[in-house]
Amino acid sequence: MGKNFYRDLTDILKEEAGAYYHRAGNGSHEIWRTKDGQSICVPHNCKGKGTANTILKQAGLKKRF
Repeated sequence: MGKNFYRDLTDILKEEAGAYYHRAGNGSHEIWRTKDGQSICVPHNCKGKGTANTILKQAGLKKRF
């Protein structure tokens, strides 16, 4: 089974994008907001590098995984 990037991903979003947990989404997803007010959907079971990097890109950050 692959690595779950959720914890690393949310730590980066908090520290570098100023993002915060906004509300629960559908299923195992959460909606996070950046300090600019942009919504980002983050899955609890984020196991793909590509998915994690796409979420960072949506927040305006560079690839990390």
